[in-house]
Amino acid sequence: MKFKLLFALLFGSLFSMYAQNPGSITGEVNDKNSKEPLPYVSIVVKDGDKVVTGIITDDNGKFNIKNLPLAKYSVEAQFMGYKTFKRDITLGEAVKTFDMGTITLTEEATQLQEVEIVKEVSTIEQKLDRKVITVGRDLTTAGGTAGEIMNNIPSVNVDQDGNISLRGNQNVRILVDGRPTNISPAQLLKQIPSTSIKKIELITNPSAKYNPEGMSGIINIILHKNTNDGFNGNFNSGITFGKVPKYNNSLDMNYRSGKVNFFTNMGNNLGKRYNWGEVYRNSPDLNSFQDLDIYNDNENYFGKFGLDFYINDNNTISAYVNLNSFDADSRIDIGIDYLNDTEDDTSQISDFVSGNHNNTYNLAYKHKFDKEGHTLDFEGNLNDTKSAQAGVYNIVAGTTPSNYVDRVEDTRQNATLNLDYVNPLSDKSKLELGAEARLIRSDNDYQTTNPLIIDPVSDYSYDADIYSAYATFGQKFEKFGYQVGARFESYKVKARSVTGNVNFDDDYITVYPSAYLTYSLDQKNMFQLSYSRRVDRPSLEQTKPIREFSTPLITSLGNPELEPQFTNSVELNYTKMFGKGSSITGGVFYRLINDEISRVLYPDETTENQNDQIMSFDNYDKNNSYGFELSANYRIAKWIDIQPAIDFSSISQKGAVSILQPDGEYDFVIKSIDANAFNARLNANMRVNQRLSFILFGFYRGPVNGVQNNSKEMYKIDSGVRYSLLDDKMSLSLRFNDMFKTMRYAFDSQNPFPQGGQFRWESQTVYFNLNYRFGGGKNRAMQRKYRDNNTKQSSGGMF
Repeated sequence: MKFKLLFALLFGSLFSMYAQNPGSITGEVNDKNSKEPLPYVSIVVKDGDKVVTGIITDDNGKFNIKNLPLAKYSVEAQFMGYKTFKRDITLGEAVKTFDMGTITLTEEATQLQEVEIVKEVSTIEQKLDRKVITVGRDLTTAGGTAGEIMNNIPSVNVDQDGNISLRGNQNVRILVDGRPTNISPAQLLKQIPSTSIKKIELITNPSAKYNPEGMSGIINIILHKNTNDGFNGNFNSGITFGKVPKYNNSLDMNYRSGKVNFFTNMGNNLGKRYNWGEVYRNSPDLNSFQDLDIYNDNENYFGKFGLDFYINDNNTISAYVNLNSFDADSRIDIGIDYLNDTEDDTSQISDFVSGNHNNTYNLAYKHKFDKEGHTLDFEGNLNDTKSAQAGVYNIVAGTTPSNYVDRVEDTRQNATLNLDYVNPLSDKSKLELGAEARLIRSDNDYQTTNPLIIDPVSDYSYDADIYSAYATFGQKFEKFGYQVGARFESYKVKARSVTGNVNFDDDYITVYPSAYLTYSLDQKNMFQLSYSRRVDRPSLEQTKPIREFSTPLITSLGNPELEPQFTNSVELNYTKMFGKGSSITGGVFYRLINDEISRVLYPDETTENQNDQIMSFDNYDKNNSYGFELSANYRIAKWIDIQPAIDFSSISQKGAVSILQPDGEYDFVIKSIDANAFNARLNANMRVNQRLSFILFGFYRGPVNGVQNNSKEMYKIDSGVRYSLLDDKMSLSLRFNDMFKTMRYAFDSQNPFPQGGQFRWESQTVYFNLNYRFGGGKNRAMQRKYRDNNTKQSSGGMF
């Protein structure tokens, strides 16, 4: 029945255009208390229990359903948060046009519960090409930042450094509101307040509509944006108790009057964070122990400001700006004890002052043609980043002290122009076309007073021009549907550095095809088979031949001659819907990867110390991976529901590693491994009554072997409680993370010599959150398919 209703609402108006029936029904819908018109109310026309057609009211609450056969009907007006209105009417020769006058809808007693801005429990929805996680209070109370809630999401992992992976692979593209930023993913996740997030989309096998970057897929973080009439707001404040308190706050507001809607989203993260670890080497020629203490004092301020101007029913202009400011004082203490010769013991104290300012400016125009679903979208986006870091290194090697200063400045710009066109050629077929131009400019300046560096001043630039166009065509039949498409892309890159005589150019044209097949046994069982080709291009950090960081034994450098890696991916997914909102989704995937980009560690031949190493990047040989994932939403009883999820991935890798030879020299050899990764999560939500609920979350990540290092297992258990008051306008939440203090990252390695270690962070914390909603606007969110629900990004070259 629900499927028929949806079908009628979406296509009823289209079908009626071709009908030759003389009857029609008109009217308007108002709120009973305020007497104001209600836009986007569903008007459903039924013949008994059969849905005949449907429509939604316009911005003024009016509707006009045409081309109806002369007969008896039941008319319903349905709107979330209001009681359904029903009335029987008759269309005949005497009354061919039935005017229902003004229909007044009365709010349900549970209206606030149904339209609350943040849902009680996060939900997972499997769509055609993506999995959508609507962020509820069980996730926002997991921590103050986006990075702290990501580990609660199926198929996603975040390590102790903030590096994110999807299905066990770190080559994933992170977007905010469908747009790329110049901030590294690890830094980005630390800067976005968790309470500013509305949805998280996992697009594991994107179609040709999307920008092809990101080998394992795309993670799109959608921020809150209200379009309710009148003035509305939502305030969140949280405090994390670890070694010292850390604070996060966010405020979402909007004011809509007539044709203009203003919206803003502001937030901050403040506080000191601690990490510590140890690395040991145990070999016949040398035993050493490294002890690390890492301290960060971060201040981050985030703001999104924008407006929508509804010119008329067919034309809308939107603009917004994202402003992000990040400052940090950091300290890293490293002590190295040589167990065989204490005279060589070394200590290093590094102090850093960092600043990052990232701004995004966006302007969009949308035109809707007369035909339902026929649209044209234009969008311009500019992302500008300026960052700087000054580091002071104080080293004592043996009895000889030394110190030096490093300064790094980065400027980056990413300008994008995008055009999308969608044309439903018929009720069963759709054509989509799009074009995109993306210009990337980046410059990195480095200065050092280190006397061991041959070139103390360097300048490195990495520029790219990307032009692309795509086309997709799809058809939907009763149980079967398909979509095929291709993206054509011209990519030009230019890397320059006077220091080191770096002069690298690359220019190529590539085609990225995609295909989707869907088959529905019935309304509750759907299969999907998909294929896509993707690319992962080297980033600025991976290519710049300038020291990223250094310890007394390891120096990290980029490789300007890295080649892009290409991936062919095939997936098969299944979705099963049950009653009462329960569902289960499962899928298997296979990927073939060419020239995979990964870390490489080798001896530093520029020094006399055989223990010094260079950490860089290189292209590995052909690799492949496969795996499966399974997740569910299941309501065990009225008071308890669970969301279990498991995923497994196996990656066959070949790579060059440095191994000590019998003659005492190090040499590269090819090492092949099968890296198997298993993850499991369980989220349980228990409701005592309408005000009080409890949360229990468990997480396990199995050990993973790598070409360079072998990682050991990780696991934890969280618990939480939430209480609502003031008619559910306010809620208080408390969460105890890593109750038994079991989280750590531990590893061991045999190459280039036997070593191992572990790193820990403030995983055991108590997080307290206050949420308060205010404002008097009704739930009249503008149902703009391409903007607020973010389907614009998934429908075209937005990526």
